[in-house]
Amino acid sequence: MAAAATDSQPNLPSRDRAEPGSCNIPVGQFPQTASTTPDDPDKIATKIIEQLNDSLAKKDQQSLAGLFLENSYWRDHLCFSWEFHTTKGPNAIAEFVTKPSPSGKIEIDRSSAFKAPHNGPIDAFGEVHGIEFFILFATDVRRGHGVVRLAQQNNDWKINIVFTSLVELTGYEEAVSHRRPIGARHGEQQGRTNWQDRRTADTNFEGKEPAVLIVGAGQGGLTAAARLKMLNIDTLIIDRGDRIGDRWRRRYHQLVLHDPVWFDHMPYLPFPSNWPIFTPKDKLAGFFEAYVKLLELNVWTQTELQSSSYDEAKKQWTVVLQRKKEDGTTETRTLHPHHVIQATGHSGKKNAPTFKGMESFQGDRMCHSSEFPGANENSKGKKAIVIGSCNSGHDIAQDYYEKGYDVTMVQRSSTCVVSSESIVNIALKGLYEESGPATEDADLYLWSFPPELFKKQQTNITKATSQNDAQTIQGLEKAGFKVDQGPMDAGLLFKYLQRGGGYYIDVGASQLIVDGKIKVKQGQEISEVVARGLRFADGSELEADEIVFATGYQNMRSQARIIFGDAVADRVGNVWGLNAEGEMRMMWQRSGHPGFWFMGGNLALCRYYSRLLALQIKALEVGLASY
Repeated sequence: MAAAATDSQPNLPSRDRAEPGSCNIPVGQFPQTASTTPDDPDKIATKIIEQLNDSLAKKDQQSLAGLFLENSYWRDHLCFSWEFHTTKGPNAIAEFVTKPSPSGKIEIDRSSAFKAPHNGPIDAFGEVHGIEFFILFATDVRRGHGVVRLAQQNNDWKINIVFTSLVELTGYEEAVSHRRPIGARHGEQQGRTNWQDRRTADTNFEGKEPAVLIVGAGQGGLTAAARLKMLNIDTLIIDRGDRIGDRWRRRYHQLVLHDPVWFDHMPYLPFPSNWPIFTPKDKLAGFFEAYVKLLELNVWTQTELQSSSYDEAKKQWTVVLQRKKEDGTTETRTLHPHHVIQATGHSGKKNAPTFKGMESFQGDRMCHSSEFPGANENSKGKKAIVIGSCNSGHDIAQDYYEKGYDVTMVQRSSTCVVSSESIVNIALKGLYEESGPATEDADLYLWSFPPELFKKQQTNITKATSQNDAQTIQGLEKAGFKVDQGPMDAGLLFKYLQRGGGYYIDVGASQLIVDGKIKVKQGQEISEVVARGLRFADGSELEADEIVFATGYQNMRSQARIIFGDAVADRVGNVWGLNAEGEMRMMWQRSGHPGFWFMGGNLALCRYYSRLLALQIKALEVGLASY
């Protein structure tokens, strides 16, 4: 079954919708479970890696293809090219990995029992057994790591999956651990400056210019800047907010991260061991401020980008910034970075729909969820309508109920609902938990599955979470709330990757819907806003003192058009959603416009992909790669 682009299928059910042009990739099939359990998996792994290295060195495509199952994959993140690729099938794999010169050498990573060759599940769900191990990869200029999974075919062991992911560039390693800076200047010096003097000059870019300008100081901007700093690339982050973290600080009052802390750690500076499992928004905002200070990232708040243009001959931007300084004065600076990273959030501008009669609404408040500060206290008996049934919609509806409002959620299509308990105890269990592996090892394991098999894995997880949440789901359906299980029953994570929405991680609102404390209006289109509420296509009306549109956001490309203009937005490709190989489109990689990059996603995505984005920029800066 070939991957299908969803914009060519207008009649797709809601659960399968995705970003325009995005591919609804097929659900892959894992090989059969091994018929035997080898006494020495290390010996089998060693033999196959020796054969693989020999074939790579000789560029012998025929012998290399013979090492792989017919239904096999090599997923590569920048080790064999400067792109993200998932290649399927022995012959295609052999052609892909023998193109570079030199091809590179692989060795088995035996630094821990988790990484060394071992018998066990190769599907992350315990149904298919084989041999699994971590690897190290090296060429003359690239070093990476990865995962290999072996399966049996006619009693012979063959490769089912290889994953390789770039970690560092030889000669341009990160300035951490054994390469950490000295931090002091000993001996007699004229005009000696101290650390604070140097930090002030560095932050203000006195006498120099940044190689990279990042727009946005959320998790995307901060993680990218941290990675670039460790690669010795001068980077400036600008943000419109008054303080670092304001984007989170100013969101609705009850907001708490729905992902657990083990999934959310940031590079170089993980959350401390007493950090709560679920992070409140203001606590996260404070951590972002501390992150900037401790890692010495250069951030200008209260700064607007006034104009930008790109010179292809010089391979540099001209950007004009207006900055409000700490002393209250305003300055205009013109800078010439080589690269600009848009890190303004997962999505683009708010998707605020317009309806007939909006100007006639006479209630207390009508706004988009991004502008909602929280329900008012002492509002018992007031009526609220929340349009939208994803995370924000549920959180806002719950907030309204808890403040005494009579609240109705308008659900226009189906929603994938998974309890927070199921996320922690099923979806992430064993990988992102208190006793789990190191975060970097967990990330490598998670992204090592090629997208089609990852989708298959997620169908198994979704089946298990749905069984665990069966009582809640049945109650929701009885209450008139429409539930789905994501694209091809692959659940919440694939809804996020393909669409960026359409799901709710249940932290309490579902039971309020089941109990009738949050009412549901399902399936009816809104025809107009009336003086005291909404009128629907079937002629029915809902009364409201307040209306909140929890209707999400447009594609990041829409924000690029607002900030950087048509010249950039018309040249970059569509952002988010999956290409035919199942890799993400345009994010964390070349965007289609030279020197322009998109950075975003949740904390886990930013942690992993920030390194890959930074390494691409470093390779361009030092001449290891070119446009």
